[in-house]
This record gives sequence, C-alpha cells and structure tokens, in this order.
Amino acid sequence: MRAAVITFPGSNCDRDLAVALEKVSGRAPLRVWHGDHALPETLDFIALPGGFSYGDYLRSGAMAANSPIMRAVVAAAARGVPVLGVCNGFQILTEAGLLPGALMRNAGQTFVCRTVGLRVENSQSLFTAGYDAGQEIRVPVAHHDGNYFAEEAVLDRLEGEGRVAFRYTEAVNGSRRDIAGVLNDAGNVLGMMPHPERAIEADHGGTDGRALFESAVRGLVAA
Repeated sequence: MRAAVITFPGSNCDRDLAVALEKVSGRAPLRVWHGDHALPETLDFIALPGGFSYGDYLRSGAMAANSPIMRAVVAAAARGVPVLGVCNGFQILTEAGLLPGALMRNAGQTFVCRTVGLRVENSQSLFTAGYDAGQEIRVPVAHHDGNYFAEEAVLDRLEGEGRVAFRYTEAVNGSRRDIAGVLNDAGNVLGMMPHPERAIEADHGGTDGRALFESAVRGLVAA
C-alpha cells in the first residue's frame, strides 16, 4: 500500500499516523507538506493528521482546507482514493467540503484528553471492515473543537445511509447524536475525532485502533 501523510503548520500527530501506517502495512508512507501542489496518482491512501493547523485561528481546519495540497486531496478523493482525517484532519475534511457538518467547540468549553468508548456503527466500509457492527472499542481523544454538528435533515441522511462510522458510548463533547466519525457518500472518505493511531500497540495502552488500519490495508490489497 502506498500511502501519504499530509503535514500542515501546527500538525502534531503526523508522525503518529506515519508510524501506524508503516507498522501495519510494512511500508513507510510518503510525507507531504501542505504547500506542495501535487500528489502521485499512484497513491492508495491519504491521511490527514491531528494537531492545531495554523494554530486553529479563524475556525479549526478552515485555513488548512485552503492549503495548496488540498486541491490534490479533493481530486484524489473524487477518483476514489481513500482519505482518512483524524481529529484536526476531520475538521479539515469538513471545511474542504469532503464531509458534511462542522466541528464546534466542545460543549463543556474545555479540552478533552482521555480514552473514550466508541461503538462501531458501520462495519462494511474499507476503514471498518475489521470490526463487528455494534462492537465497542476504546480509543483516545484529544480535542477542544470536537462537537460534531449538522442539521437534522443531514443527520437523518447520514443515519439512513449508514454513514455514521463510529458513535461515542459516553458523554465526550456534545456531538449531535454522539457521532464520533462519519463517511462520505462514496464511502472512501472517513473523518473521526478519536485517534486510532494512538491505539495500535498494547504498550501504549491498547490496540483497538489497529483494526482500522488493517482493514484499509486488506481492502486495498484485495482490490
């Protein structure tokens, strides 16, 4: 699998994503700077990391969504290339129009940094096929603006189309319907606030996030 991890000014989880992808796939991903204008057309997977791109000024992810490299990311997603956005990466995907909704300030107005419970709502996507539907896992979160918001009609459509990938099993940030991760309509773009790349090794506290990366590798190899 040939993957790429995008780094923006203020990204701080890009190395974590790169390590996770290399450990699972056996191949180090390409590291791409936000100011680059192109991505190789042979890429199999693109990851947008967590962090605080551009210091979270304006709105979280809004400035990064207008980085030169994002035009190439949007084009790749349109071609069907899988794109994963974690935490700030999720915020960037919504700001870039690749996913519906928005990530707002946490309901408690405080930064949340702990391991939380998630329920797998869709086990049929490239990213989640390694889980069982309804399976409960534990994955770390670390965010200040993770409160997922969308209009009721959009939420109903996401639910009806099976595009809610993960849901919190506990109160975390005030997200509508406890949504923790959503898919685009084609199923090749996933945005999620929790950090699966921080849950791939038992020595780091748990391995519940590893199946996400293994799912993607298996699915892309099979394709």
